[in-house]
Amino acid sequence: MDFGLSPRASELQDRMRSFMEQHVYPAESVYDRQLAAAADPHALPPVMTELKEKARAEGLWNLFLAHGDWGAGLTNLDYAPLAELAGRSLIGPEVFNCSAPDTGNMELLALYGTPEQQDRWLRPLLTAEIRSCFAMTEPEVASSDARNIRTRITRDGDSYVVNGRKWYTSGIMDPDCRLIILMGKTDPDAPAYRQQSMVLIPRDTPGVTVLRDLPMFGYTDRLGHGDVLFEDVRVPAANILGGEGEGFALAQGRLGPGRMHYAMRAVGFAERALQLMCERATARIAFGGPLADQGVVREWIARSRIEIEQLRLLVLKSAWLMDTAGNAAARTEVAAIKVAALEIAHKVVDRAVQTHGAAGVSDDTVLARLYAITRALRIADGPDEVHLRTIARRELAPYRDSGTKAGAA
Repeated sequence: MDFGLSPRASELQDRMRSFMEQHVYPAESVYDRQLAAAADPHALPPVMTELKEKARAEGLWNLFLAHGDWGAGLTNLDYAPLAELAGRSLIGPEVFNCSAPDTGNMELLALYGTPEQQDRWLRPLLTAEIRSCFAMTEPEVASSDARNIRTRITRDGDSYVVNGRKWYTSGIMDPDCRLIILMGKTDPDAPAYRQQSMVLIPRDTPGVTVLRDLPMFGYTDRLGHGDVLFEDVRVPAANILGGEGEGFALAQGRLGPGRMHYAMRAVGFAERALQLMCERATARIAFGGPLADQGVVREWIARSRIEIEQLRLLVLKSAWLMDTAGNAAARTEVAAIKVAALEIAHKVVDRAVQTHGAAGVSDDTVLARLYAITRALRIADGPDEVHLRTIARRELAPYRDSGTKAGAA
């Protein structure tokens, strides 16, 4: 395995690190103040517009998209450390137009969209003129199993009609959201994984009603997590993405790179938390000396460094496998990084919270928000248990196929 970066990726890494230090970290408190002062908690703070303009002018833009015709054309391995750097700030990914859910939606449109769909939706997403959301999870069923989805997409002449209810539709509260990519069932009688389809729904289509904005551990996210009702929502038949019955395959097609992005951003979360923990430990005095002199705090710091390095190597291996052997060959590793990344990031953040004491659970640092995010992301994009099930099934398969027993000659 070769985890070396290309010269271009190394140069981008240096430039992004400098940009984060000069522009992004200093803007975090400005962003928070502007958001708190806004009449709409989902409005884009002006400082984010300024940061986006600067990032785009410096060529630090759409780096996540591997497709050369649309994005930067980086490999997964080359993009991984850039995702980590952006992930060190909660506002970082959006600055570089590399934030979810737009990243996954842009990948879907780049891979499976028709030229007309790409012109209408992908191009303005790539320039950040609009935002988008993804509607899959439903409140009435365990949506981690796509077979459970109840929302219906029914063909009616030259149209599709959508009826159902989705929740935690992330991004729909953003005033700039113009596109909903929805996953529902077009044929409940088809084979289990041919029942689902994806359809493109303009945000202002009649029948789309946001019932409420859902908080996450009490936090109101700027992009919002909508509880959304779709009642006789009618869109042209040309708005189907990929084709009827392709929804599950499309979802699987975007998972490898998307989970690598999640995992490397989680490495960034953990690195930021470890930095804050070390700063606090050296500056805070208790029982006659700095916290850094306490054995338990030193152990937290040491274990955090070990775990972050292990995680980074696992994610880089996954990225390398996707680049060299394809997403299917990296399926076990991709499932593993989704579990390991948020588990480790949450553990490191928890130690940093403990090191900060009361300050750690306040909004005076980013730690409380990181704590909520790292915990919530162990459910989002497939809960840990689904990925553990995938890994165990693949690990057991050779033994079941051969009928051999451990230790047998």
